[in-house]
Amino acid sequence: MQTASTNRMGRSQELSKFKRGNVIGCHLCNKFICEISWLLNISQSTVSGIITKWKQLGTTATQPRSGRPLKMTERGQRMLKSTVLRSPQLSAKSIA
Repeated sequence: MQTASTNRMGRSQELSKFKRGNVIGCHLCNKFICEISWLLNISQSTVSGIITKWKQLGTTATQPRSGRPLKMTERGQRMLKSTVLRSPQLSAKSIA
């Protein structure tokens, strides 16, 4: 038997536009937050946040994040490091 927490999303993942639209559609059909959460397998806090954002801004699109954007060299270094950590057996030639 699976528990509800085994299928939950991690913090770093974003919901697709389709799933956010499903949340709003369920909300417009007068479903409770706990029902929407159970139906779509999303945490109640996420459902609540999507509905609140939709009421305030009129959209569920992801907004730009605050903070200084990464330079291309920093981004490239992070991508290279994550590639090497994921598959250390690859040669430098194949990574390039």
